[in-house]
Amino acid sequence: MAVLEKKSSQHSIELEDKYGAHNYHPLPVVLSKGEGVYVWDVEGKKYYDFLSAYSAVNQGHCHPKIVGAMVNQAQTLTLTSRAFYNDKLGEYEKFATEFFGFDKLLPMNTGAEAVETALKICRKWAYEKKGISENEAQIIVCENNFHGRTTTIISFSNDPVARKNFGPYTEGFIKIEYDNLSALESALENNKNVAGFLVEPIQGEAGVYVPSEDYLAKAKALCEKYNVLFMADEVQTGIARTGQLLAVDYGNVKPDVLVLGKALSGGAYPVSAVLANDHIMNVIKPGNHGSTFGGNPIAAAVAVAALEVVRDEKLADNAFKMGELFRSELNKYIENSKIVNLVRGKGLLNAIVINDDEESETAWNICVALKENGLLAKPTHGNIIRFAPPLVMNKEQLLECVDIITKTLKEFE
Repeated sequence: MAVLEKKSSQHSIELEDKYGAHNYHPLPVVLSKGEGVYVWDVEGKKYYDFLSAYSAVNQGHCHPKIVGAMVNQAQTLTLTSRAFYNDKLGEYEKFATEFFGFDKLLPMNTGAEAVETALKICRKWAYEKKGISENEAQIIVCENNFHGRTTTIISFSNDPVARKNFGPYTEGFIKIEYDNLSALESALENNKNVAGFLVEPIQGEAGVYVPSEDYLAKAKALCEKYNVLFMADEVQTGIARTGQLLAVDYGNVKPDVLVLGKALSGGAYPVSAVLANDHIMNVIKPGNHGSTFGGNPIAAAVAVAALEVVRDEKLADNAFKMGELFRSELNKYIENSKIVNLVRGKGLLNAIVINDDEESETAWNICVALKENGLLAKPTHGNIIRFAPPLVMNKEQLLECVDIITKTLKEFE
């Protein structure tokens, strides 16, 4: 029987390989169940999930309140399109705008869609409110960013894997170095057509790169000085992941435009949103933007439940405390390690930098070994391993995970 079960795992991998596009390179594990901080493969082996679906499952796998809201709504009304009102969307918009402190919310489905929406809002605001000549608006972005993989977004990426052979690219973007205020001010000073600055409060895909303590606050001040919209992409860093409700809260920064996704649904359903105040959002008129599924009743019900879980279970506080403990424990190991250079992050969004070059397979091999030892994580940028467990993790579980990680690292010293 065990042999047959093992074959079923391989069979799932072979099916994806044969019938699916090869746009991902997953770890060789086939998952079939999740609950809280754990996932199980088809053979029944249990793992700690240290990726949380790229921070979508902040509230833990299959949270009963979120799943309950989804199932209940799915049995009542699933989709109306925006051709009609539904009785859930307005309630969600009211709840979320009050929750995050904005006037308006524009609902979408995926993180990349939300970023595209923010770019459109920013450009329209620039032409109708700031007075930039049509088709002349520029948006400042940061090198090593990750905002998605649509054609427009990869146009301002400097990741060759994401960009190569997908041109021609969309114009209208100025790339500057991340965490460099001088570069930002220079770009603002030398271009009267800048409409906005799009930034990740922490660059997740780049390897959980945390900027200088005053970077976001001073960047926001520069945007205000030059009448430019500060757009925070909190798709990965938002909704308690970093130990605050939003990562920008560390700098007491209020974005002009806030982009959310992933954990907005607790990983149960595709839900994303763009939030802004009336003087910005009101440039969007009927027909300017939309989505058949954006703002559907299931998404609305799920998002309210997901945010209530974050609030009621105090997940930001827990992420902060567990993150401090995680980095403290990892640093004890790193003091005498030859394989790990450092650990960095905020809350429960962390990464270790492996002492090897980006082209090596050391980080990948460590992740395969972690899998064998009962913990799932993935490398990013070759020599960096990101660690982002569900925010419902407790101290006992976290310390067990630290033991798994350090035990595995010792195999590579």
